Order: sequence, then structure tokens, then C-alpha cells
Amino acid sequence: MVKHENFKTCDQSGFCKRNRQYADFAAAQGSSWTSPYRIDSPTIQVKEGQVTATILKDIEGHSSVELPLTITFLRSGSVRIRVDEKKRQAGDIELRHSSQARKERYTGAADWAIVGDLVPAEITVASSNNEGLTIQYGRERDCKAHIKYLPFSIDFLRNEITHVKINDQGLMNVEHWRPKLEKQGTESIESEEAKPPIITEHAIDESTWWEEVFGGNTDSKPRGPESVGLDITFPSYEYVFGIPEHAGPLSLKETKGGSGNYDQPYRMYNADVFEYEMDSPMTLYGSIPFMQAHRKDSTVGVFWLNAAETWVDIVKTKVSSNPLSLGIGAKTDTHTHWFSESGIMDLFVFLGPTPKEVIQSYTELTGASQLPQQFAIAYHQCRWNYVTDEDVKDVDRKFDRSNIPYDVIWLDIEYTDGKKYFTWDSHTFPDPIGMGKQLDSHNRKLVAIIDPHIKNEGGYSVVDALKSKNLAVNNKDNSLYEGWCWPGSSHWIDCFNPAAIKWWQDLFRYSAFTGTASNTFIWNDMNEPSVFNGPETTMPKDNLHHGNWEHRDVHNLNGLTFVNATYNALLHRDPKSPRRPFVLTRAFFAGSQRMGATWTGDNQASWEHLVASIPMILANNIAGFPFVGADVGGFFGNPSKELLTRWYQAGAFYPFFRGHAHIDTRRREPYLAGEPYTQIITQALRLRYQLLPAWYTAFHEAATDGSPVVRPHYYVHPWDEKGFAVDDQFYIGSTGLLAKPVTAEGVDSVDFYIPDEEKYYDYFDYTVIHGKGKTHKFHAPLDKIPLLMQGGHIIPRKDRPRRSSGLMRFDPFTLVVVPGNNGKAEGTIYVDDGESFDYQDGAYIHRQFSFDLTSQSLVSQAMGETGKRSKEYHKTMATVRIEKIVVVGAPVDWQSKTEVLAMEEGAKQGRTVPLNWYAGEPGKAAWAVVRDPGLAIGARWKIDFS
Repeated sequence: MVKHENFKTCDQSGFCKRNRQYADFAAAQGSSWTSPYRIDSPTIQVKEGQVTATILKDIEGHSSVELPLTITFLRSGSVRIRVDEKKRQAGDIELRHSSQARKERYTGAADWAIVGDLVPAEITVASSNNEGLTIQYGRERDCKAHIKYLPFSIDFLRNEITHVKINDQGLMNVEHWRPKLEKQGTESIESEEAKPPIITEHAIDESTWWEEVFGGNTDSKPRGPESVGLDITFPSYEYVFGIPEHAGPLSLKETKGGSGNYDQPYRMYNADVFEYEMDSPMTLYGSIPFMQAHRKDSTVGVFWLNAAETWVDIVKTKVSSNPLSLGIGAKTDTHTHWFSESGIMDLFVFLGPTPKEVIQSYTELTGASQLPQQFAIAYHQCRWNYVTDEDVKDVDRKFDRSNIPYDVIWLDIEYTDGKKYFTWDSHTFPDPIGMGKQLDSHNRKLVAIIDPHIKNEGGYSVVDALKSKNLAVNNKDNSLYEGWCWPGSSHWIDCFNPAAIKWWQDLFRYSAFTGTASNTFIWNDMNEPSVFNGPETTMPKDNLHHGNWEHRDVHNLNGLTFVNATYNALLHRDPKSPRRPFVLTRAFFAGSQRMGATWTGDNQASWEHLVASIPMILANNIAGFPFVGADVGGFFGNPSKELLTRWYQAGAFYPFFRGHAHIDTRRREPYLAGEPYTQIITQALRLRYQLLPAWYTAFHEAATDGSPVVRPHYYVHPWDEKGFAVDDQFYIGSTGLLAKPVTAEGVDSVDFYIPDEEKYYDYFDYTVIHGKGKTHKFHAPLDKIPLLMQGGHIIPRKDRPRRSSGLMRFDPFTLVVVPGNNGKAEGTIYVDDGESFDYQDGAYIHRQFSFDLTSQSLVSQAMGETGKRSKEYHKTMATVRIEKIVVVGAPVDWQSKTEVLAMEEGAKQGRTVPLNWYAGEPGKAAWAVVRDPGLAIGARWKIDFS
């Protein structure tokens, strides 16, 4: 179980406690409370898509604190709000303890997280008076921002309806710099400027302003208190989603107590949480401070761009326009309260109005998910540890002998020489090149772990260079920081330093990291960073990074900077023919999606962790980082054979699909499970491989516009209020495939919730399920995977079983056509070489399939496919064809039909091909099969069923 004593609660985190006290004090004052923040109206300027002004923080009896405000209305339709501190911008403060830390508030999070267009848009001043200013903006000019001066607040409206309120509760809090005046001895007094506003004197605990002690570590806090906090209200929105990573339901809970709620805020402070607990707002390995609020037919979102430790409180209140209604017809407002330990206040607001548009707007800022190599979305086999190169080759052979597909085998830390990265243990891995060649013979890959801690051992060239080049993180005194991790005494590469990134890049050259080859890829673990003897198992907050920024300012970015360095190293490893890197990272932040995959960390072999994996994966998908999975079977402990089998069936629907286990667990490769388990697991793996064309198409969508690879109900059916909180079933891309893994012991059925009027069909036997707004029992014994096809879709797949995905490259395709109630079906497929960047120059196939029962036709048309490499790529794929078309729910009048006409563009005439119609058993749909129509996957063609 997690060691709670190693991690802070809100009461043990000084700024969290202070901001909560501030909120409690404001609530206790009721309507008499007035926020001490106001816009100095003479400073207001509206120019070139921006509103600039000075916010004044009033302190009774003292000069007001000046806080520069910039509101930028972006061409994307989003709005950015930035609040800084003038005195610190100018460096006009004094640091304690002779600290060399930067005096400014950290503004660099955007440099790492944001890659999109920040160009201001045209705006209109809709109204202006002494009380405030209203700006009209948006692509459709249907949005407004009403900026109130006293106290400062902003209401965001779409179509004249308020959707987001900033500082509506008056909880804005910028802990301005103040000096600490030392007296003789150990006592101290605060300067007059240091005194808090009189309205908060009784609300704020000052005991942690100047230092904090936790876990035997004293945080020197050379700048004193410096947190930023803000309340964000979503009026008439009951559901909020996002802010991963937490082991709880997709629909975020309230955090101020009450039945079924949490009593702690959601925390975002990337940490190595050993054996984390379920249903908790406790921090985990990654943080994405992006939240969506959803109600029927409307979604909005906010992105709190701050890399410091952050907490979020959530409270929901019922609001009724009629006090005599006894709650009937009342709406729910969701009040969120965000606070970070340091940095500026940097907030983006998205007004939707759909989940897709909110996520797309966020993606335009932070970048879309990397389009991975195809092998990366197939199955990965891992454990801590495969102990020798012969062990690896033996596992590889046994997968083949058992006819079980897999693509990647992984090496944890034991492959190294004494846990020194970029080395091999010469006794256990004497021939890594030979090992890699055996894997490559079946188009398989190797992933090796490389962590950010570098062993502090004399004569180790990597640490010697790290020290001599001054590329490591320093302690608060600006000398080399030493901590403890897997190798023992270690130093940490500082990937905020451009010189460190360049040096890191050189370490991955084949001549430097000998034993690696082009089929070797990298796993970045422990990059929160994990420090075994550090406070909360991480670095002291007063450590110093490149540019003398304190670690407290950049903590949640640390993992992103490390994987960025590794991604670029792999990118430059083959400069003449670069291939898409694959890097797995444990720690992440907004923007990490551009560089690889992640997973839910060190889970346990329990049914509870299997249950939790699904909402955790969905949360990442709607937060812009869809390439995510969970360790199949559970990292800690030994799963029962039933649990292992059910977990493989669930894992077949994780975007990142990897089996992994702790060094102390029993071996659990699929071929060891014994029958019937091995065969059932093999069928789950083959299903994943069969559907790789659909998965790869979904990843292409994600890489294009940020669409989730796996999609929760509220995203697909934003009008269906019954389904907003559903998080145990989900859709795969745009395919209409609806999966509901079995996650309970000893059960042989699941209850599918069906939100719409469409018919759904069992993927395997075409059993028909329909009935809007109802749950439907689905028989699911151990050998049955609950998977439905929604009417209205066309699903691409490959039906020939192979040892690895690379061997499937030129295999023919099958199209499964599932007409909807209107007799129509649509689908897409995206195909490229699955490894290079040539697709950026047009080397891909992207087709739209359309079926219409009325016109009795199935048509394939191009979607784009232009670029200098387009013709060349199409030539290489000219012989890759459609080998089968299955029409589920085929009409009974096709019973007498024996052939159809297939016509390909450029052919002189069409050709007739056989059609077979099959009657469905009771409760199951009829289906028809067109075999070998002779049509190329990359061609324009039509099949006439009339």
C-alpha cells in the first residue's frame, strides 16, 4: 500500500493550506466579502487583439501591489489571461540565504508546452464604461468577455449565455513578494509591507511563509510566499473532466467532503507513488492541468499553464431561479479553485461548444499526439527483468512456437553494467547485437530503459562528462546536487539546458551506445524525477536548474524536458533516413504527447486496479495525451489466471498495450498461462492485430486534430445526460466499435449502456442489441470479449494472423460494413509505411468509404493524398488489395443475389465477383460476404450491389 506519510496532504503543503483558508474565510463572509483585486481603469488599453491593464492588489494602510494583466484573444478562438508581478518582473526584490535563484516569476512553461499559434485575433469593443469592458470575439463572433474592474473578474459568454466565470467567488490570490526582517537571535519580524491585508489576517496561516519542513528536508524558500490562486466557475455545468493523472472516476468528484466525495483537493505534483491507492485525488506520475466542463450539448474548458505544484478544489452547488421550487428544475454550478506554489497566473479559456472543439483548441496550443510507428501500437512484452540476451531470444522463440503475436520486448535496468546507463552487463548480455538481429528477423523491436539519474562512480565516462560540462541539476547553493536512486549515489541531467540536450543526443549514436541498432528504442522512467532520499521521493524544491530557476518553478515540466531530449536523440540517430522515435515516459505534462507514449505507472495485480485503468486512460485521452496504457496483469503481485486473462482482453483496447511485471513476480508470458487461458489470451492479442488498421487510423486522427484514440460517452454522445458519467465502456476512434471489458472476478456477463437509437451488433456473432437509454445484458464468459459495432460505420481490418505487425504490411484488407438505421455507413482508413516521416510529403493512403443501401453501392474516395512522395508510395502499395467485404445486417432481398459489380477507376470495365448471403440465427443479424473483389486499397472504386 502507498506510504501516505511520504506525501503531503493539503494541510502539510503550506500554500495549499493558505489558499484553502483564504477560500474558507471568503465563504464565511458571505455577500460582504470583496476581493482585494481591482483593475486600475486608467491603465486599460485595447490594441491588436489584446487587452492590457494593471491589476491592483489593495493592502489596507499600504501601497497597492501592481500586477500586470494581459488578455489575448487568439485566432483559434481561445483566450489567454496572464497575470504577473511588476516588482518581480523588474527583479526589484531581495532573496534570502544569499540564494542565486531567479527573482522573476517563472514564465517559461509556455516555451515547453505551447507550440501553436498565439497570434491575436481581431476583436471588437462591444461596450465600455466606468465599471467594465466587454470584448466581442471568436471565429463566428459569437463570444464575449465581460471584464469587470472592481473587483476584477471576467465572465465568458457564448451566444449571450455565460459559460465560464473568472474570480466570481473572489478567491484570486497572488502572494506578492515581501521582505523578511531578521532580528537578533532566531526571532524575526515582518516588514510593514509583509503584513497581509487586514481582511485576511485571521484567515491565513503565516507559519510556512519562510520555510517548510517535510520528511526531514527543509525548504529554504528564498523568495518567501509566492503562490497564485484563482477560482473558475462553470455555471449550469454539473460534470467536469480531465486534470490527469489520478486514480479515480472520469467524472471529477467534489473535494470538500460529503458522502462519496473527497476531502482533499486534486493534486498535480509529479511523483513516484509506490503502490498507489484507488479512488483518490492523490498526485501520481504526470500532470495535465486541462479541465473540461460538460452539460447537455455544450462543453467548455480551461488550461492552467503552471508547472509548479498545483491543487484544484471542486465544489458543486444547486442553483434554482425559484426559491419555492424545492430544487425541482434546479441547475448545478461547478466551482473550481486552482492554486500553484509559484510562477505567473497563465490561463487559457475555450468555449467549445463541443468536446471535440474544446480538445482541438487545446491541441492547437500544445500540439497533437505523435503519429507513432505501427509497431508501437501493437503488443509489447516486458518485465523487470529479462536477465540475459539468451533469455530474451528464448522468450522470442517461445512466442513464435506458441503462435502468439508480439512486436516489442523490453529491458529494464538489469541489462546495464552496474546500473550505468549506455552500458551492457558483459556477463549477461555479451551479444546485444545478435539479440537485436534475431528480433529484427521477424520485424520485432527492443526497448531499453534509460533514466535521468546518472550513477556517481569514478571512471564512468557518462558521469565524468556530466560533471565536467556542468550539465547536471544543482542544489540550492548552486553546486552539484547528489541524491539516491537505483544506482545509489547519482546526479541528474538537467534537460532544461540546451547544452545538456545536445550532449544527450550524442550518447545515443550507435558508436556511443554500442550494442544498439535501428530497432532499439527507449523507455524513460523515474523522470518525475524520482529521488529515493528526497522530500516526497523527489528533488528538493530549492534545487537550481539551468538559468537558476528553482525546481519548485519547473517540477511538473521535468519529465517532459527529459523525454524531449531522448526524442531528439533518437531523431538524430539516423540523420540520413530518420524514423519516428518511440519513447515511453512515466512523467508527463501538457505537450508531452508530441514525443511519445505514457502509462499509468506501478499498478497492482488486483481487480480494483484493472477497473481503475479504464477511467485513467480515458482521462488522458480527453486531456490531449491519448497514447497511454496500463501494465497488463499489474506490476506488483501475481494475478490469478482469470485476472490475467481478463486484463489481456481489456489491454487489447488500451492505446498502449504492454504486459509488465515486477522482478519479484512469477513469470507470466502468455504461453505460460496454460489452457484454456493461453488460447484465450492469444485470441485477444490476435484481435488487437486484426484491428490494427482501425487503431492506426484512430492514431492518425489524434495526430491530426487531437481526437481521443479511445472516447468516453460524453465525447461521442454529448447530448445524452445518462451517459455523461459512464467510464467503464468506450469507443475506439471513429470506428463505432464499443468496448466494455470485464473487470470483475467470476462474472460471465456485462451490462452495456446503449445511448442512441442505432442498432449495435456483437463484433463476433452479430447478435443485435438496441434500445436507447437502456442497459443490456451481454453474455461474456471467460472466452468472450464484450465488443459491439454501432450501426453506421465501416471498419477496416486485416484477417491474416502474423507474428508481428511488420509482417502484415502488405497483407490485404477486410472491410466490415455496418449500415445504420438510415441504411448508410461511413468509414475511413489511413495507411503509410508505418515508420518514416515520408507521410509528411504525401506518402500515404487516406480513403473515405461510403455505403448506401438505397443506391446499393459502396464507394472508396481519396482524402488528400497529395505531396511529392504520393505517387511513389502508391506504386509500392499497388498490389495491396481488399480481399473481403462483410456487410452486417444485409437485407433479406439479397438472399437471391449471387454476384456484385466491382469497378475500379482506370479500368476499362467492371468485373463481377461472387456475393454470399447468410441468414442470421434468432436475435442475430444476417450478413453478406463479397470475396476478393480485386480492388486496390489505394484506388478509387465502387461496388454496385444492385
